Amino acid sequence: MLMAKNDSMVPTNDYIFVRIFGHTGNEEITKGLISAIINKEVQNVKLNETPILEKDIRDDKVGILDVRARIDGEVQCNIEMQIVQSDNIEKRLMFYWSKLYSEDIKEGEDYEKLNKTIVILIADFELDSIKEIEKYHTKWQIREEEYGKIVLTSVLEIHIIELSKFMNRLRNKGIDEKDKVMLWSLFIKNPEKIGESAMSENEDIKRAKEELDKIKQDKRERYLAELRDKHIRDTKAVEKYGYKKGIEEKQKAVILNMYKEKIDIDTICKIVELSKEEVKKIIGE
Repeated sequence: MLMAKNDSMVPTNDYIFVRIFGHTGNEEITKGLISAIINKEVQNVKLNETPILEKDIRDDKVGILDVRARIDGEVQCNIEMQIVQSDNIEKRLMFYWSKLYSEDIKEGEDYEKLNKTIVILIADFELDSIKEIEKYHTKWQIREEEYGKIVLTSVLEIHIIELSKFMNRLRNKGIDEKDKVMLWSLFIKNPEKIGESAMSENEDIKRAKEELDKIKQDKRERYLAELRDKHIRDTKAVEKYGYKKGIEEKQKAVILNMYKEKIDIDTICKIVELSKEEVKKIIGE
């Protein structure tokens, strides 16, 4: 059996995240998280729990783990914890939103049956498309180009929390224990840093910490968390290898093209920053 690593037993591991916020019986915890993020007091949360099986993790049948919830009997909500940066993540968020939004209506029914749908992404990285935005929590809706305060419809709402930006904010300005989104972000990124005073002021975070501590004591939960962590690490390693391989192939093509253009080897070496032996090996000398 795999031995659990400390860094696999934190909510940035999406298995642990779903186990805390998507597990039936933890509705009060999830209600607290959603209320903080959307800045509106949620009265009721119904979770749509899908069991996560060891076989599925082993067979790589578990893709993206997320939390599905129905808020106050109407609003659809999807919460996703992501540590692996992927291409087109913004398009995928819109796809998730559209899929959830359209679930509430059957063919022939009136559009009034469509309910508000909220998608929340908690990312342990910065999104390239919004790097110029300094704040770590952004809220997105459909707005008019010149009249930015006017929202076309409230049915679409997307929240993005970038934990790397949050950590920068934390280092520069410290924690504001009255800011619930900050406290939840700290719990997700580093739950051991949540102090007693913060938990005494926020019962939901206290419950989440207690739930995490229970999960840590369960051998099977630790095993599944480590298994998921290993899968994520392996995925990142494969992607990194593929990226490196692609760079090497591109560099090789550039060297061969320069050589065909009669550029001398010394100049090629300077341009590509490789030794003469490495360049000669590529061009076959």
